[in-house]
Amino acid sequence: MVPLQFGIPIGIGFVLVLFLVPVVLGLGLAYWVYNDAERRGSENAALWALVVGGLTLTTFFGGLLAFAVYIWQRE
Repeated sequence: MVPLQFGIPIGIGFVLVLFLVPVVLGLGLAYWVYNDAERRGSENAALWALVVGGLTLTTFFGGLLAFAVYIWQRE
């Protein structure tokens, strides 16, 4: 029996999903927001992409909130 201090009792797949999903979602949302803002002629397209992508990578729900604010404010 391995003590919990020496390993994760759950599989490596769970850990990969736990860290991989926010990274892929953050990059995907940032890419979509940037393309959408550029297509609509926004001067702050890169800023919106950085905010949405950065917040999704650091605080998952903060990124989703920033994405919702972007969708709400776009013309």
